[in-house]
Amino acid sequence: MAKPVKITETVLRDAHQSLIATRMTTDEILPIVEKLDSVGYHSLEAWGGATFDSCLRFLNEDPWERLRKIKDKAKNTPLQMLFRGQNILGYRHYADDVVEYFVQKSIANGIDILRIFDALNDVRNLECAINACKKEKGHVQATVCYTISPVHNIESFTKLAKQLEDMGADSICIKDMAGLLLPYTAYDLVKSIKEVVKVPIQLHTHYTSGEASMTYLKAIEAGVDVVDCAMSPLSMGTSQPPTESLVAALQGTPYDTGYDLNKLTDIAAYFRPLREKYLESGLMNTKVMGVDVNTLLYQVPGGMLSNLVSQLKQQGKEDKYEEVLQEVPRVREDLGFPPLVTPSSQIVGTQAVLNVIMGERYKMISKETKGIVRGEYGKTPVDIAPEMVKKIIGDEKRITCRPADKLEPELDKLRKECAEWIEQEEDVLSYALFGQVAEKFFEQRRAAKYKIDPDLVDMDEKTHPI
Repeated sequence: MAKPVKITETVLRDAHQSLIATRMTTDEILPIVEKLDSVGYHSLEAWGGATFDSCLRFLNEDPWERLRKIKDKAKNTPLQMLFRGQNILGYRHYADDVVEYFVQKSIANGIDILRIFDALNDVRNLECAINACKKEKGHVQATVCYTISPVHNIESFTKLAKQLEDMGADSICIKDMAGLLLPYTAYDLVKSIKEVVKVPIQLHTHYTSGEASMTYLKAIEAGVDVVDCAMSPLSMGTSQPPTESLVAALQGTPYDTGYDLNKLTDIAAYFRPLREKYLESGLMNTKVMGVDVNTLLYQVPGGMLSNLVSQLKQQGKEDKYEEVLQEVPRVREDLGFPPLVTPSSQIVGTQAVLNVIMGERYKMISKETKGIVRGEYGKTPVDIAPEMVKKIIGDEKRITCRPADKLEPELDKLRKECAEWIEQEEDVLSYALFGQVAEKFFEQRRAAKYKIDPDLVDMDEKTHPI
């Protein structure tokens, strides 16, 4: 039976991560939070993903402080974050004690809903975070990472969704990070999952391929409970579909969100000058604003496209762009068809670049590619062919258990390493995830506190793809 649809607003996280490399500052966010809070959204996605990294690395901000300040102004709407399972918000697997402590502190500082995903859809990498979230009385949104390959289909995704519900998920998110989900497939997928799963289903997609709004409409007709949208000034392109447009489309139908379009128009007016500011600064590249049908051909997420361009630029090989795009699906097949989402998207993309610019496939192999083949990230959707294993890691022993079972507890050791910097309990987690980047931030924080001349502090900023 048709019912009103709810929306998660992504403007405070994924929208600016997708379009302006997560550079919106806390000072730019806070003035609009109370208005966003008054809309009646299902949730505000405000943290996680690359926000943590960007705060420390580029904005000289404490991500924990940002979360507390947003929570203070959002009195009615649940706050949501994106959490990379055993990777937390970093790029490697962390020991269980770090995952548990991070979940505990996230919820204590204001997060209500954790959207927990694993790049390989290996449920073993979700167990620890799910259990920790349940223990802290948070809402577990377990994630099905959507992708296209000869081994991924509606049946396999439905089976995965049921497995996640059985593991304790309070809701399921279908996460279409590359904008590959087509409207009629979305209808069939939502319908299929709804038949076997009792918890609410949420759909997340990106506008990259131009399909997203149509995909949402078909998913809504199939019974999806919640969809992710972004305020129009930071929507479309590699971001999400515009919130106001969907609210208008559903008005007067059984799916009507009930949100006030005038209120949304006011909120959009707040973000419009910010959009102009980031366009002028060059942070919002017009390349990420259009529709790129290559997404459907090569299954490459928008953020990964910009990373590939940047890697080729650095090598003076921009003319090889098309060749690299064609190499991506081949590398992906070699590595067992991982869905392309952080960190597997970066791993596959970088290896494709290496294969093309070296003029010979796998002449140079990144340590992360070796890590995938060793099993350091978990089980790939398809077993990697023995000849490929041999080519990439020779006779090295492979990991077949849950990768984190190989990791010793590391929280106490990390505490000792960063003891001189700790001003709040959460600092050990910032250090655990971003090491030197966090230390640099701690130095700046101390300099500001004691009014030390900033020129005395080393300001050498390391570039890093977000």
